[in-house]
Amino acid sequence: MALEEYKRKRQFDQTPEPPPSLPKKPGHRFVVQEHRATRLHFDFRLELDGVLKSWAVPKGPSLDPADKRLAMQVEDHPVSYFDFEGTIPEGNYGAGTVMVWDVGTWEPLSPVQVDGKYVPTSDADALKMLAKGDLKFRLKGQRLSGDFAIVHIRSRRPGTKGNEWLLIKKHDPFAVDGFDAEQFETSVLTKRTMSEIGGDADSAEWTSSRPAARGRLKAPWLAKAVAKFDQKRAQERKQTAAAEKPSSKKSKTRSSKTTEADAGEEKKTAKSRLKRSA
Repeated sequence: MALEEYKRKRQFDQTPEPPPSLPKKPGHRFVVQEHRATRLHFDFRLELDGVLKSWAVPKGPSLDPADKRLAMQVEDHPVSYFDFEGTIPEGNYGAGTVMVWDVGTWEPLSPVQVDGKYVPTSDADALKMLAKGDLKFRLKGQRLSGDFAIVHIRSRRPGTKGNEWLLIKKHDPFAVDGFDAEQFETSVLTKRTMSEIGGDADSAEWTSSRPAARGRLKAPWLAKAVAKFDQKRAQERKQTAAAEKPSSKKSKTRSSKTTEADAGEEKKTAKSRLKRSA
């Protein structure tokens, strides 16, 4: 049932995409596929619960924590889609060229930190976090590594399907300021470029129709949604900090009391020594 939507959208006698199938054993792989369809975008997929949970990321994933990448959740894909690379013919859903931009493994991270760090957790927890709309995870790929979060946002944009998420890089040693996904032009599997996969004609057609630039958060509705998201996260951080303050005050009070007691003992000892010497 998980792949019914995937099956419904495709004609497998006309597309090279793999038919729906479920794996014999669970895995923890991830793949990012650059997809030159009507518009260039990147498909981000996590293997979970026997399928590839999938999002279309218009600007591509980023290693820059300052980037909050819009990610539109799409139908689950079969795990066999993991290494799909080729051209989907015109007239078919998602027609265009697909290149494997990155592959690797991933692990879900517990929402509760241990000693200030996120630690691995179970698939059951990952499914709960996904249902809640806030999944934290760690990637180990050839181009993407480190901790990320993908967060569901509530958009009031007319006609929205409620499938808008944000893909965000966490601050860690793998963070890269000003990261640009398009700097990598070849497949991590075959080392081919999009032009080599799709053919020269396909490349020429895309070059002539491709937008000149892609700025950040141009859509007003997305800017508002991100602003609300940032405000909510800031409020959560304030609440966490406020909850931690009482304990620190208590420790300071205990410390000052201990210091006063120690000072008192030292005075008593000094007086005792003076009496004995007299």
